[in-house]
Amino acid sequence: MNRDDFSLRKRQGVQYYSCRAFESVPQLSHAFSTRHGDAGALLSALRLDALQLAMLRQVHSNTVHIIDDYRKDWKAREGDALATRMENVAVAVRTADCVPVLLVDPMKRAIAAVHAGWRGTVKRILSETVFALNRAFGSDPADLLVAAGPGIGECCFETGVEVAELFEKEFPGASLAQASPVQAGKYHLDLWKALQIQLKSAGVREQNCHNLNACTCCGTGRFFSYRAEGAAAGRMMAVIALTAAE
Repeated sequence: MNRDDFSLRKRQGVQYYSCRAFESVPQLSHAFSTRHGDAGALLSALRLDALQLAMLRQVHSNTVHIIDDYRKDWKAREGDALATRMENVAVAVRTADCVPVLLVDPMKRAIAAVHAGWRGTVKRILSETVFALNRAFGSDPADLLVAAGPGIGECCFETGVEVAELFEKEFPGASLAQASPVQAGKYHLDLWKALQIQLKSAGVREQNCHNLNACTCCGTGRFFSYRAEGAAAGRMMAVIALTAAE
């Protein structure tokens, strides 16, 4: 699970990351954007601008929505993951430190986009999405391909004892929060490891999981970071779509 699983691409002046494992799935488009190019430009570069775009009002929950018919009011709905088998519907999440995760089932032709901040992660939003794909579409977790995009890394994600204790309670013995070597009462939290634990426990094969391993807070030359830049930080998009065969 390393950056070698991804390619940095550029189209129409827009830079984005693509997971190589996803590129072998027919009629599938996806991307993790950087700070270089807005969402509209990204969709245009991917030739997805004519598709229906479904996004949610993200609230750091473990709520997963299944799209079986397109409604134009998705942005008014609360939740943090979207899944569908519909062609020509792009599902997307916006992030600026939280981890964006995309999933595809090549066998059942199903996709999902997940927004995993620390609150959603401790509520197991990612494993809930795997279970939702199974319930809605019959997806076998062992068939899923998963790609995690840029998010805040353990190097920069400093929390207080309350958050550290929440993760220890939910993931006992996983040692996800390590005491800061320089500041008493502070801990460094590994969100990516928590997400990996969820995938494994849900039955997703390790070899099918891919992680960009790029910290947004360390890499503000390429990514937006709320922790590094404050409320003025922009947002990046992770998007995935099934397109109809031509």
